[in-house]
Parts: sequence; C-alpha cells; structure tokens
Amino acid sequence: MTAATVEYGYAARVPVHFDDLDALGVLHNARYAVLIERAMINWWAERGVSFAGGRPTTPDAFNVVREYAITFHAPVRGTGDIAVHFWLDRLGSSSAAYGFRFTSLDGATVHAEGRRVNVRLDPATMRPAPWTDEGRKLAETLLRG
Repeated sequence: MTAATVEYGYAARVPVHFDDLDALGVLHNARYAVLIERAMINWWAERGVSFAGGRPTTPDAFNVVREYAITFHAPVRGTGDIAVHFWLDRLGSSSAAYGFRFTSLDGATVHAEGRRVNVRLDPATMRPAPWTDEGRKLAETLLRG
C-alpha cells in the first residue's frame, strides 16, 4: 500500500486481490470495510498509534467502530490498485467521524463513498474516553477544512 498527501485528509493506493472479488468478478461489498480499515490503520501506525504484541501502543489505539455507512456508485471490476481517500469531518472529545471515498487511481471514477465513526474506549470500563492530546494533534491533520 502506497500513499499520497492530498488537499485534505489522506489518500492511499490499495491493491484489490482476486480473493476480494465476488462471483461476478467485482470487489465484494464487504471488502470495502476491510480496505478502509487497512488504509486507516496504516496511517495511524505510521504515526505510532497501533497494536504491538497484542497491546495498544498508546491509549488512542484502543477504539472501536460505532457506525459505518457506505454508498456504492460504480463497481470495482477485477484486480489491481484503487485509491482510498479518507479524512475527518468531525473530531469530538471521544469520537472521530471519518468520511471516505474509493476511486480509480486517476480520481475519474468514484466507486463508493461513506462515513465511519470511531470511539475511543477506556480499556478498564469499556466506556467512551477522551482522546489524548497527542492523538488529537495527529487527528487534526486529517480534518477537512
């Protein structure tokens, strides 16, 4: 997975493999959630927010998906690379509302777009907890102007 800086947010070049396709030879609908997850995890991991040895490297790595919505526009046909663009629409005290878009590499075709909300949890109580100052600082670089 290679990446690029964009006007706002982040864009990653993501491979679609044969096992990502459904019986019609198009990217299976459930794989979009996996691909956005991988792109986001890689972005955060490059900045030190990840899991190592089964443990979060920072408190901000302990978060869950609260909401996921996607609208499909044009199927991804076959294998090859596509672009996954994501950004933050809103950063709350314990939540982060991401927008995302799957496009062709040249951006001419929008395959799908959607929304994903993550919530940071306190590992002891499993209740929402505020992002750390460091996590907020990193996240703010993804905010859509």
